[in-house]
Amino acid sequence: MEPELVEINVTVPHSPAKLWTIVGNPQLYPRFVRGITFCEPVSETAGRGARYRYRAGGEGEAEIFVHRRDEHLAWSSVHGRQHRMSVVLRPVPEGSAVTVLLTVLDGRSPAVPKIRRRILEAIETMCDHLSGVPAADPPPRRPSKRELGRVLVRAGVLTPAQPTGTLKQLRSVGRWGSTLAGGYESVARRTPEALALCDERSERTFGEVDERTTRLAAVLKRYDITEGARVLLMCRNHNAMVETMIACSKLGADLTLMNTGLALGQAAQFAIRHRSQLVLADAEFAALRGQLPPEVPQLWTWPPGGGWHGSTIEELIDAEPPARIAPPSRPGRLVVLTSGTSGPPKGARRPTPHSVADAAAVLSEIPLRAGESILVAAPLFHTWGLAALQLGMALRAGLVLPRRFDPEATLAMIERQQCTALFAVPTMLRRLLDLPEKTRTRYDLSSLRVVASSGAGLPGRLGEEFMDAFGDILYNLYGSTEVSWAAIAGPRDLRAARGTAGRPPIGTAIRVLDRTGAPAPPGATGRLYVGNRLLFDGYTDGAQLDVRDGLMDTGDRGYVDANGLLFVEGREDEMIVSGGENVAPASVEEVLLTLPEVREAAVVGVRDAKYGQRLAAYLVLVPGARLDVDTVRSHVRERLARFAVPRDVVFVDDLPRNATGKVVKQVLRRIYRW
Repeated sequence: MEPELVEINVTVPHSPAKLWTIVGNPQLYPRFVRGITFCEPVSETAGRGARYRYRAGGEGEAEIFVHRRDEHLAWSSVHGRQHRMSVVLRPVPEGSAVTVLLTVLDGRSPAVPKIRRRILEAIETMCDHLSGVPAADPPPRRPSKRELGRVLVRAGVLTPAQPTGTLKQLRSVGRWGSTLAGGYESVARRTPEALALCDERSERTFGEVDERTTRLAAVLKRYDITEGARVLLMCRNHNAMVETMIACSKLGADLTLMNTGLALGQAAQFAIRHRSQLVLADAEFAALRGQLPPEVPQLWTWPPGGGWHGSTIEELIDAEPPARIAPPSRPGRLVVLTSGTSGPPKGARRPTPHSVADAAAVLSEIPLRAGESILVAAPLFHTWGLAALQLGMALRAGLVLPRRFDPEATLAMIERQQCTALFAVPTMLRRLLDLPEKTRTRYDLSSLRVVASSGAGLPGRLGEEFMDAFGDILYNLYGSTEVSWAAIAGPRDLRAARGTAGRPPIGTAIRVLDRTGAPAPPGATGRLYVGNRLLFDGYTDGAQLDVRDGLMDTGDRGYVDANGLLFVEGREDEMIVSGGENVAPASVEEVLLTLPEVREAAVVGVRDAKYGQRLAAYLVLVPGARLDVDTVRSHVRERLARFAVPRDVVFVDDLPRNATGKVVKQVLRRIYRW
């Protein structure tokens, strides 16, 4: 087959030196060239040029030769599609004359007109970026009722049920609204014998959950828990925790889900500051009682070990006669604590879903199905665990609730309960991967179709490694306590673009704004704003986040590439300024994680008398691996700018993390006295 030649000549209003800031940095190509989703330098180089691994439909490697800086770059494929490219920049009065020659040798590339169009688009996007022209807002994905219906029918949320069952469901939702009380009662009316909850002590059907939570609501009334009362719940994942949440929903009480990783003193301070009227906690947190005012009663949701059988809500429910309860005039509020990685945890009021259609955004990208079992390893007190509970309710799914995460026990529960989905956080995925292969293959995981991860970014190669071991069943959701969901990456996205947060699902908008609040140029990093139907209602201390045109500030920085994929570079308040240069810790961490010896990495800014701040990198090595500081610095220096090279490199046994797996960087600074 004859080689195909594409030649493009165009004049642009930027100097060759300015264009070279992009043309001479192949790692930036995915931001500007549609079709290229990944490009990174390869450690081992052979030949005269620098070698890069890239993905453009398929994987390939190329050698890049810089014949004259600011003037001429050549690209020659080594593996993958066979092609050569030359980019020549010449100064002209108007700016630069750009000549691109692309020779395709294997004849398997897209048609010549498509290649030409993409190159011209890339040049135009680069010029808009350099000129500061705001990126065009993508059209909002406002779904029609028909599209929402299709998503919910595909997931089995809406089905052609028997008229009587449908009528009972609608009556329940009409009485209670789209609350936990309404959701569980509606499923109890339709499929009372179906499994609703399963933990290590008991299994409950939807009918049993509905009847038991009404009894529990009657018990709580004796403690003056009625509409608007404030209840604090400090539990690990188990059936009694969910039943308590439903009972409070039936009463219209406001419920705060306390992070079990907090010090008891912090939990007590929060309860006092927010005037909690009742505390329900697992008995392992019994010492909390001594730090609360004596007038605040406390009930136990889970007994300690050793055969102890104290007065738990289990016994209180069993002793309570069957009862009936009327819906409250307003739904109770759910309060979730923020992660606390960049400051003290704050209470964030989660909104009550408007209807079951709110689940369609997540279900449009993550193929969960009604009536199947979901293992929820993510803590229910966290937004991601709470999302699993609310989605499971909409899907009439049985929830399997391990109190503590154990990787091998998780595989055993998936096999035993035939779970089709696992909700987890990234550190749990790492621990599953760390199991020996012979241990993993001991369990039949053929039922597992979805592993849904959130709560922190997927670091480095973790997503690819997990899919190599367990199959292409991984879905990663980027969101926060405040904005719920923002973007979802499925297996295809995670394979194509390592580290991507994915794309916004239906009904969701993402905008990248610069420091003035204006839309950032294409490919530029800026502050991320998100809009959807479930933005939070504000913090319990009265503080709010900035909202612009219906989109809420996430506090994160990131960019959208030429393929519409979102990449998150970390928190705005974690940005490091060293010698006047901004450095995103996440970009350095990603490079460190490409070292095969590195298992985990965290980068923080520490005080420096000369530069204001310098970078300190904390590395956890793969068991048995050896690495020296100079190799680490050289690896980063070959891939990032000089000011992004860590001055301090510390090898540690593990990184301090909160209960949802996020690295708590302020603890690192405190431990090592920076």
